Amino acid sequence: MRTIDRWLTSPWRRSGAAALAGALPVLAFPAPSLWWFAYIALVPWILLARSAPTGRRAAYDGWCGGFGFLVAVHHWLLPSLHVFIFLIAVLLGALWAPWGWLVRRFLGGAPSPGRGAAALLVLPSAWLAVELVRSWQGLGGPWGMLGASQWQVGPALRLASVGGVWLLSFLVVAVNVAAAVLVAIRAARVPAVASLVATAAAAGAAWAWAPRPDVDGRVRIAVVQPGVVAGEASGEKRFDREEQLTRRLAGQDVDLVVWGESSVGFDLDDRPDLARRLAALSRETGADVLVNVDARRSDRPGIYKSSVLVGPDGLTGDRYDKMRLVPFGEYIPARSLLGWVTSVGRAAGEDRRRGTGQTVMNVGHGLRIGPLVCFETAFPDMSRHLAGDGADVLLGQSSTSSFQHSWAPEQHASLAALRAAETGRPMVHATLTGVSAVYGPQGRRLGPWLGTDANTARVYDVPLAHGLTPYARWGDWPVHGALLVLAALCATEWVRALRLRRSGPEPLVPPARTVHESPARPGR
Repeated sequence: MRTIDRWLTSPWRRSGAAALAGALPVLAFPAPSLWWFAYIALVPWILLARSAPTGRRAAYDGWCGGFGFLVAVHHWLLPSLHVFIFLIAVLLGALWAPWGWLVRRFLGGAPSPGRGAAALLVLPSAWLAVELVRSWQGLGGPWGMLGASQWQVGPALRLASVGGVWLLSFLVVAVNVAAAVLVAIRAARVPAVASLVATAAAAGAAWAWAPRPDVDGRVRIAVVQPGVVAGEASGEKRFDREEQLTRRLAGQDVDLVVWGESSVGFDLDDRPDLARRLAALSRETGADVLVNVDARRSDRPGIYKSSVLVGPDGLTGDRYDKMRLVPFGEYIPARSLLGWVTSVGRAAGEDRRRGTGQTVMNVGHGLRIGPLVCFETAFPDMSRHLAGDGADVLLGQSSTSSFQHSWAPEQHASLAALRAAETGRPMVHATLTGVSAVYGPQGRRLGPWLGTDANTARVYDVPLAHGLTPYARWGDWPVHGALLVLAALCATEWVRALRLRRSGPEPLVPPARTVHESPARPGR
């Protein structure tokens, strides 16, 4: 241990160790998908920040760890953003600096049992505050939230229906803090074990109490995944391939056919021939076809990404324009200042335009669907609002074709399991090139994933459930609770500082008399 401490006396070595420690949680996400590792992945980072010689150094440890975490979770963006991804990670990594300072504040030195127990509440709350800030769309959105690593764990999905992915993140961080206390702080081991038992009891009670979605119907939804189509006239070739695959669905009694993001590269008002071909597919299959148009619109300026519904008589008029765009991928923030990034990586040459509101579509057969486009499936509030607006099925149309040989397709497909569990609605994740996946209303996978090597059309029997989950009804209450904890901490620290100031040390000598003062006369 002393050897390690001496090695970490170098600021550069310590910063590198913090970055590596911060990167460890990525192993809990797909593709490695070591979900159990999430519960101990933060321990090295916590122990490092705890041992910092000063509060400032602990904040640097938090910052460097945040840098490592963001680079690891978003490493698949490197071919697109190149060096720019490191600049983004440096800026956003600063969000973890207060978290690192709080680790030392509550766990540094030889903390009392009370301070160790308080850490189990404060540190997860501070982590949630970081996830809240970075989940803003303009900062990259909620990709890589720690709770999302539990997407395939049944009990965790049940808890997601109570408090969303936020509750899972809180619990994962709390377990990591308790594990760090058990490893390094002997005096606080008893409260750490007691807190773990209390956390397990509370989580178990929530799991037992959480209402299970009751299946009250079934629909058959087909996913069309054409695979990689590149080269000259790729838009026309892709449409032809999707048309061929969709024709195979005739006679299979499907209720809806879903194509992936950017499956149609032409505005359908400008290309009535394509609209007629889609209408013919709807008549052949007996189902509406939901496509995604990525093109310059004819009725207004700009390029939109839009979910468009086509029925047997042509365009139904139901359309959803993507609202939350991918920074740098679909628009460049402050383009006048940062437009130069287009010369460095594959950043957007022209900004896409935003939609103004979410849409629930009626596709016949009494089925109402809520479409989301790509990046939007990472936002729990969007799927929650669609469920509240009456959507029976959530639909994510996506394309990760630029990242075929990375972890991105698996990570993206896993998010749909959480959105399904949170809302109690099944979710279909349809992509151009994989991974496509379908999940039931409890977040459990239905049928096989369509991997990045698949080009096919597959029908899924999808169970339907209704009613609102606690999360859909109450929203992001774990975040609100975490903010209250942090507000209480700030108030407590402020009161403590005031008391210390008022009870300062007594003066060592009597105060000097001024010229206006005179000593008391004897006898008076």
